[in-house]
Amino acid sequence: METKLYEVLKRASLFLEKNGAEPRVAELLLQHHLGLSRNDFFMKMRESVDEKKLAAFQNDLEIHAKTGVPVQHLIGTEEFYGRMFKVNGNVLIPRPETEEIVAEAVQLAKQRKKDSLRIVDVGTGSGIIAITLALELPAAEVIAVDLSEKALDVARENAAELGANVRFMHGSFLEPLIKAGEKVDLIVSNPPYIPYDEKPHLSRTVTEFDPEMALFAENNGLASYEAIVQQASTVLNSAGGIVFEIGHDQGETVPAIIREQFPDADVKTLQDINGKDRIVTMKKKD
Repeated sequence: METKLYEVLKRASLFLEKNGAEPRVAELLLQHHLGLSRNDFFMKMRESVDEKKLAAFQNDLEIHAKTGVPVQHLIGTEEFYGRMFKVNGNVLIPRPETEEIVAEAVQLAKQRKKDSLRIVDVGTGSGIIAITLALELPAAEVIAVDLSEKALDVARENAAELGANVRFMHGSFLEPLIKAGEKVDLIVSNPPYIPYDEKPHLSRTVTEFDPEMALFAENNGLASYEAIVQQASTVLNSAGGIVFEIGHDQGETVPAIIREQFPDADVKTLQDINGKDRIVTMKKKD
């Protein structure tokens, strides 16, 4: 007996809901296994589903419900800024909030009256920030740094797939640039910022499948900012800037760290689309 797509989606969504999982995962998994865009997916709701594809879909559905493995790891990709990026257990899954960090960085970069601009993405992970900046600002030179070689492998693959000109460096925060004696005009980073004592309150999808080194930081989540800001005094050109993603409760502490190192700089805390503190920007004075 043939099974219609809408029937599969309905049953799968109910199955996930009963197992405490997000029902929309069914839609994403089905699109992946059927090789359909979102528009085509909804246009084919009354068409039959191939039995082999249905079996593969149901297998992944059960794995997700049982283990909590992110759907992005099952399908191997996630969309960011309108582009598809490869992701796996070695990198953070891109979050929508980080798109706002990129948009702010692009805006700041375009305000700079320079023929050439050098940007570094600190803790690049899958490369979403660096690659997007390179594609949105083709005249800029973009550098991406990460301490994880496995993360850099993913980022390099994404850059090649998307045709982005990014230079990758291995090391902790800005240390590779300091060792190479290189300067930049803009530092962009979504560093680890979750305090370790919050770990018990996070979902297993985060704690069991995201790389810990990309999530947590010492000193109540502030250690990464302290390290980057301290190193920034060596790396930033005159009139250089910083764009940080921050935790929702770090809208005062991160600016304080920056002002201590750069007392004359223009520092701002910006809110995301949900009205939460999410971005801190700094612009040095000439």
